[in-house]
Amino acid sequence: MSLTQIPLIGLKANHFRHPLDQQATQTLKQLPGLDIAVRNLLGSIGEEFFYLNNIASSVQISEQQLPHLHQLLLEACQVLDLEPPQLYIQQNPVPNAYTFAMRGKKPFMVLHTSLIEMLTPEEIKAVMAHELGHLKCEHGVYLTLANLIMLASNLLPTWGAVLAQSLQEQMLAWLRCAELSCDRAALLATQDPKTIMSVLMKLAGGSPTIAPLLNLDAFIAQAKAYDAVSQSELGELLKAAQTTELTHPVPVLRAQEVDRWASSQDYQRLLNLGKTGYNGKAESGKWRNW
Repeated sequence: MSLTQIPLIGLKANHFRHPLDQQATQTLKQLPGLDIAVRNLLGSIGEEFFYLNNIASSVQISEQQLPHLHQLLLEACQVLDLEPPQLYIQQNPVPNAYTFAMRGKKPFMVLHTSLIEMLTPEEIKAVMAHELGHLKCEHGVYLTLANLIMLASNLLPTWGAVLAQSLQEQMLAWLRCAELSCDRAALLATQDPKTIMSVLMKLAGGSPTIAPLLNLDAFIAQAKAYDAVSQSELGELLKAAQTTELTHPVPVLRAQEVDRWASSQDYQRLLNLGKTGYNGKAESGKWRNW
């Protein structure tokens, strides 16, 4: 771990959760029994399915298997104050990463080989920390529900598809908000906003050969140009139409959000509390909620 990366002992999800995520999650929690139904009906089946798929067609990372990746995971978990999940890499040409946790059992994380090939070690750690953010914020239940609803909308008859579409839009809105919280977790783990923005840039238009040639400053300027579009009513409407069917906010918007939070007092306060906690001057777990 870099000496500049402060372990945030006692970190809680609400210390960094994005306000939009907080609002969207509270809205979903108002649907009675939803989380319990997903956990009870699908939790054990989903865990077993993914576990068998992972051990059958992926490589599990450990101290004996690609230990440099294992070490990156341990470092991210130490900063975010989390127990390490199982980590797998899977052969796939589409750069992606995902995580799953349900019913309190051992969570896991999967990274695609194409993602690893495109990123630097510190950027890989940022991706791991983003996925750890889902675990820290306990997004698992609603992530599972979102995937099921998107599948159901394609299988149900017309009347059912209309109902599913309505709930799907709500779940997609929640997903986009949840991703902003996880970007904050990635920033806390790396404590370098440019690392997170570089990951977003490479996911938007990178490849193993192109990634080293990309200009981060130009991408940041591009993100600011996108932000400027919001100053007109038409631009805001077009941006809303562009994102309504997406599971993630567009990369330039995520970059802007990371940059803003990195300059905020809340972010600096978290790092300062991490320093006092790490030096033994504050009790573990005694954090201010804001």
